[in-house]
Amino acid sequence: MKTQPLARLAAALAAAFLLCAAPVAQSETTKTSDKPTAGKTKSAKAAKPAATKAAKSTKSSAAKSDKHAGKKKAVSASRTNLKSTAVNVAAGIQAAEAAMTPAELAIAERVQVGKIPCELGASVTLTADAKNPGYFDMHGKNFDFRMFPVATSTGAIRLEDQKAGAVWLQLANKSMLMSQKLGIRLADECTTPAQLEVAQNLKLNPPASILDALPPASSR
Repeated sequence: MKTQPLARLAAALAAAFLLCAAPVAQSETTKTSDKPTAGKTKSAKAAKPAATKAAKSTKSSAAKSDKHAGKKKAVSASRTNLKSTAVNVAAGIQAAEAAMTPAELAIAERVQVGKIPCELGASVTLTADAKNPGYFDMHGKNFDFRMFPVATSTGAIRLEDQKAGAVWLQLANKSMLMSQKLGIRLADECTTPAQLEVAQNLKLNPPASILDALPPASSR
């Protein structure tokens, strides 16, 4: 009779033990399930700075690209302005060249052009500018000049390239090219067919000397 109450007491203790063990197991299960969540939270927190850094890097690259594009536009605009200035300067030069006085044009009409042989096998080529009357282009070995007429007191035809310091003197029987900067003659004894004819006539019929006009010493 005593055995039945003991059995009941043992069953009650076993049931109580099972009830106490269930919350502990559930708590451990909850903790175990929380761990991945915590890991995910840490991963998300770690991902935020990386994303922020990547966004900043993208913004920086975009800013650099915009800055580089701005520099390119500035350089392009500067080149365009330079080209425009060069065109304006060239137009101004052409306008200035067109402003030739009647006296200068009269001198230009007397200039002998073409390929002109000079002494020592040298030669110069003088060409009139059809677009700018009164101006001439002169070419030779190691030089190119832009010439225009200058009035002289002697009546000799004079062309100059003031920038280069070159002077072309055309006389009746010959011409010569001088460099004022260097103080030398670049070409001498240059003669066109018309000048050569005058030179030959002067040799056959030399002009009278001033001394020939004086009376003999015995008659004085």
